[in-house]
Amino acid sequence: MLDAVDAVLVRELQRDGRATFQALADRVGLSRTAVRARVQHLLESEVVRVVGIVHAAVVGAEAIGHVSVTVDGSAREVAGIIAARPAVSFAALTAGPHDLVAQVRTRDDAALAAEVDHIRSVPGVRAAEVFRSVTTVRDTHSVVRELGEVSLDDIDWRLLQELQRDGRAPYTRLANIIGLSQAATRARVVRLMRSGVIQVTGLADPHALGARELGGFGLAVTGGLRRVAEAVAEQDGVRYVATGFGRYDIVGHAEAPSRAELVSVLDAIRAVPGATVRESWHHLDVVKESYAVELPDKPLNGAVRTGGH
Repeated sequence: MLDAVDAVLVRELQRDGRATFQALADRVGLSRTAVRARVQHLLESEVVRVVGIVHAAVVGAEAIGHVSVTVDGSAREVAGIIAARPAVSFAALTAGPHDLVAQVRTRDDAALAAEVDHIRSVPGVRAAEVFRSVTTVRDTHSVVRELGEVSLDDIDWRLLQELQRDGRAPYTRLANIIGLSQAATRARVVRLMRSGVIQVTGLADPHALGARELGGFGLAVTGGLRRVAEAVAEQDGVRYVATGFGRYDIVGHAEAPSRAELVSVLDAIRAVPGATVRESWHHLDVVKESYAVELPDKPLNGAVRTGGH
């Protein structure tokens, strides 16, 4: 467990991964030097990783599937094979109706179907059920707002690549990489973040923050789907909510400091008018959680223009 100061620093980095040491120092009431040392320790010990998460619309990865897998034999071996797929952003061993769950992000439904076929072909997989996400209502670690219209050139793509690798990369290093002044580099990074093209955030070890219990849930809904989804997303402990089609109307993830408190989160979800918990499962071990995507060195046909969805 972290002490109170480190816990605040991690939360602040989750909100703004590029927050300055001075801003962080002002938040916790310590000197800039002390905060720099603490943040460096948090990064080196991998309690938190600060990364840039590129909007799905920018990279054409808007087809999202949540796959529930039943296996014969070793679930860990199967999970390792599935997690090795670049399109798989999340995989966890679970206790509940299925042996493991995975999230797959692809450019379209045809590519999603191909990835699910690959999962079904993995030795030991007995069945794979798919929930096709349509709208992400809440995601603690990703950009969920509509993307403003923005034109990206080859320099922007290079910045996105570097920020994916290190969300806190200094402007001096970024400027040297792209060949612009620090001021021009800063302006480009700020533009990319403000437009929603990339979100720089801290991916924290949930155990370090006291979130020792992780789980998932699938809901059936009566009434307005969006209204129910938004109400569920507002509950304490809920970190992810998506609406879509398949076995459920809503899929979500939750976290809590203890098993009893995780039960309380599920009870709060059950109390939302119109929401029925059809299934819930316990995440025994998160095998993979990665939001990095492969980006081109530069646009294939000049500037790329994206618009709101």
